[in-house]
Amino acid sequence: MDQMPSNMPVMESKPGPAGWVQTWVTAITKPNEQTYIDLTEQPNANAKTAFLWVFIAGTISGIFQAILQAIYAALGITPQLPFPGMEQFNQFQPAGGGAGSIGVSLLTGLCLSPVGGLFAMLFFAILVAVVQWIAKLFGGVGTFEKLAYAFAAISFPFTLISSVLALFNAIPFVGICISVISFGLVIYALVLEIMAVKGVNRFGWGPAVGSVLIPVFVFFLVCVCVVVIGMMMLGPVIGEVFSGMQYAP
Repeated sequence: MDQMPSNMPVMESKPGPAGWVQTWVTAITKPNEQTYIDLTEQPNANAKTAFLWVFIAGTISGIFQAILQAIYAALGITPQLPFPGMEQFNQFQPAGGGAGSIGVSLLTGLCLSPVGGLFAMLFFAILVAVVQWIAKLFGGVGTFEKLAYAFAAISFPFTLISSVLALFNAIPFVGICISVISFGLVIYALVLEIMAVKGVNRFGWGPAVGSVLIPVFVFFLVCVCVVVIGMMMLGPVIGEVFSGMQYAP
């Protein structure tokens, strides 16, 4: 089993927000497990800072989502539902609204964005706890606090980048390119998280990959099952309702 060196010098970090930016840049531009060992050995590497970053990132993401929905409404664009058999539902989505309704929708979204930040913190804490629990089963020596700090340092810049890129989804054809770029960013972030788990827990690549991908795989299966069961239960009912509305005199 690979062991990471533990006698490397701890990288210096500036205090406050200036040090935050330095940490975020380092976390995503130096893809090496030693990077996350150095980051998590800093005196200010704690869960409180990690949760603050996640809350800020989640709130900013909510703000950008509110802006994006306002852009859709102003342009009269209706995002299409991706589920088969739900095409008739798209026909009854409002294609636009007045300036007043758009303004109210935007203001509501902006006011609710901190709620998105709180939910982001909750899901982040659950994810880190599950990943670190699995890492412990593989013989990892890391802690929840150190892994949370490393994960937050990775996720913050990627959340901001993804939020900005999402604004371009309203542009025809450009949205396809943005989706490809976003997918690449997700894969890169996943690789960095595996490196972070490997560095924090001081074990090999196999346990690191398993610690990250097992929860992702389980979560994906649960989501697929929920969606499939929900569509099977509600699909025919919704189809009949909107078919009746479509052919009503």
